[in-house]
Order: sequence, then C-alpha cells, then structure tokens
Amino acid sequence: MIPVMDRPLFTGLVEHSLDDKGRLVVPSRFRAQLGSSFFLTILQPDGCLELCPAVEMLDVRGRIEAATKRDENFRTVRRHLFSNTDEVSCDEQGRIMIPPALRVWADLQKQVVSIGAMSRVEVWAKERYERHLLDRGDLGDYTSELGLS
Repeated sequence: MIPVMDRPLFTGLVEHSLDDKGRLVVPSRFRAQLGSSFFLTILQPDGCLELCPAVEMLDVRGRIEAATKRDENFRTVRRHLFSNTDEVSCDEQGRIMIPPALRVWADLQKQVVSIGAMSRVEVWAKERYERHLLDRGDLGDYTSELGLS
C-alpha cells in the first residue's frame, strides 16, 4: 500500500460538457495528477464514473486479490467492476472517450460535473449530482463523528 502522502489529492468542482462524440475534456487541474495513463471506472452505488490514477486502481486490485471470500458474489463483483473499467489517456486536447455503455450507466448526456474526491475524480451527470446534493441532507453529525469539525 502506498503511503497517503505519496498519493495525489484531488479537490474542487468543474462544470463542463461532453462533446457530440462522447468525449470529456479532463479538467487541467486534474490531468497532471492523473498521469499520462489512468483508469475510467464505475462508482457504485452512486451512479457516477471515476477517474483513478494507476496507483489507486492497483490498490483496488490488491484489495480484491487479498479477499478471503471468493464465492459467486466475489466473482460477480470482480467481473462487473473490471468489465466496466478502461485504461485511458488524454488526447492532445485533454479529452478522453467515454464508452457508450459507461455513458448510459452514469446517465451522462451533455452537462457533467467533475469533482475532486480526495484520491480520485468523480464524473457525474449534472442533474444526478444536483439530486445527490439534495438527498444527502445534513452531514454535520457525521463530520463530527469523523473528527472533522
């Protein structure tokens, strides 16, 4: 496991849009930390996509490989996650292609929001993210429980 201080830290929010071909311009504030090659994957149960630096995906792989229970559910989760994960690189304009199946899964149509989420970048359909914000309620008690307030 890589020490926390050696991992990227993603912060901030950027509203933008997909182009007509389903390409996403990865915000420049996130590009350098993601590296030249990174992973596009699903985030369950939230219904958004994630951009993960290679080090983060290697950590996920390590946790899956270390799982002691390897039953049918394990195999199903492993298949689902990795069949919905692509290694990607930005083109010269800083864009990545989001495959049609992942766009459908995350309900990405035109307007999107990219959010720094600590060690990863979340990509949400703007309307879905706005509903998520309304549904989350007051987080004051939980932030206190985590020792953040």
